[in-house]
Amino acid sequence: MNRDFKIGYSPSSIFCGPDVLRFAKQIDKHERIDSIWIPESWGREAFVMLGAISQMTQRIKLGTSIVNIFSRTPATIAMAASTLDNISSNRCLIGIGASTPILVKNWHGLEFKTPLLRMKEFVECFREIITGSTVNYNGKFFSVNNFKLMHPPPRKFIPLLIGAVNEGMINLATKVADGIILYLRPREELNKMINEIYINTASRKNFQISSVFITSISDKYPALASDRAATTIAFYVAVGKYYGDFLSKHGFEDEVESIKLAYVKDGIPKARTFVSEKMLDSLAIHGNCEMAAKMLQKFIQTGISYPILQINPVVNAASSIKDALALTNYV
Repeated sequence: MNRDFKIGYSPSSIFCGPDVLRFAKQIDKHERIDSIWIPESWGREAFVMLGAISQMTQRIKLGTSIVNIFSRTPATIAMAASTLDNISSNRCLIGIGASTPILVKNWHGLEFKTPLLRMKEFVECFREIITGSTVNYNGKFFSVNNFKLMHPPPRKFIPLLIGAVNEGMINLATKVADGIILYLRPREELNKMINEIYINTASRKNFQISSVFITSISDKYPALASDRAATTIAFYVAVGKYYGDFLSKHGFEDEVESIKLAYVKDGIPKARTFVSEKMLDSLAIHGNCEMAAKMLQKFIQTGISYPILQINPVVNAASSIKDALALTNYV
């Protein structure tokens, strides 16, 4: 497990657009930070944000973390990826995922079914399109007949990472993707799982094992930062069935049950109180910069090669960005 690790930053969806742009400009000056990743759910659109960032930065890579494979076709994402790569001098990284049944059905009005097969076809089709060659692909979900990109990217290859929670998607990612993006996995469980991923990708030295970590840092208000991280965990557990189910099976059954019940009855403020200290330390990076750096190092020691820090604001955007960037002085 001696692969060099890189660090990416991801401003959480709570940041407004102008704050994200300011964040990106500052990240671009920090050589220790390799990339910025824009999440997408029911808020900002990832490619529009990254396109804007590309024009005010010179160095950092630009990643989607993540865009879902139900609301866009492989052709749509290939066009977006090639456009972004063209205007950013080859800095595009694509992170895709299956999303969740609630988002796919209630937000996009689509049926959520057979995500594993859909993902396999999506990757195959995207790979062909992005080369710029004429594509003929006929699958169960996607079909392209005798078409090719009008403006292919300068390179024939754009790194593609798959967001994965369950074992089936993790196994698929190790076979067809250039990396994997994990989220809300206890540090103890990461050790075992990453060992298996390294074995499965031993012949692929450039395969990136990435994980997004809920991160909340404040040198002035470390306790408030920890509370902010716990609140974010409570939210994902309360509304994310996959995350809740997974954490229930990996040591946090009591916390998950209590969080879900409290959320339904009294909302997030009450649900947050059931995020135990063990749960918080196992899943998040929080507190002041020195504390957060030690937590990040522990996660890196599990074998993560590409940690992505999901920055959650504490008091205000400006101070949170400043503290998040100061973390690099301790790593």
